[in-house]
Amino acid sequence: MASIEFVTLEVADLAAADGFYAAVFDSAKWLRLQASAAPTTGFRGFTLSLIVSQPATVNGLIGAALDAGATALKPAAKSLWGYGGVVQAPDGTIWTVASSAKKDTGPATREIDEVVLQLGAEDVAASRQFYVERGLAVAKSYGRRYVEFATASSPVKLSLYKRRSLAKVAGIAPDGTGSHRLVIGGDGGAFTDPDGFVWESATRHPR
Repeated sequence: MASIEFVTLEVADLAAADGFYAAVFDSAKWLRLQASAAPTTGFRGFTLSLIVSQPATVNGLIGAALDAGATALKPAAKSLWGYGGVVQAPDGTIWTVASSAKKDTGPATREIDEVVLQLGAEDVAASRQFYVERGLAVAKSYGRRYVEFATASSPVKLSLYKRRSLAKVAGIAPDGTGSHRLVIGGDGGAFTDPDGFVWESATRHPR
């Protein structure tokens, strides 16, 4: 397994979710939506991060999300590592929008440089080993706290965080039950990881 081709968000109101994401993204071939009534409460154990070039683009994307009905979890602000903020979409998905730059170098755009799927793991070391055994190479690792996998050819990168730490970064309580409301489409076949995240074969859904 070397790539994530798309992520599918399971949403209660498909028409509303379609409208929200159409308003926020110019184009997102890596993002799919599917209707679901699976019960879920609280933190779903994952976030999606959009990495962009400058603060103006961060503000533009967050502003579009808020205008379309998202809730601010962390207002966009400067930090030691750059500039960013966190919002929660009406369907419950948590999105981080961030840039390593602290100053603008041009006008705002809707261009997204990288998409990172961050999965919360109860045991980061065990989940790391699980994915390594399925063919993913580790790009960065910080003990039992964080792992980033080498997925250069993938439209969506993958990382693992300690679940409670990921919730803290997102600005939400770590407690949650029920469905993750997420299906990951990759080239490694169908399986479920140690934290209950479901993967399906991307070949089942050709573009």
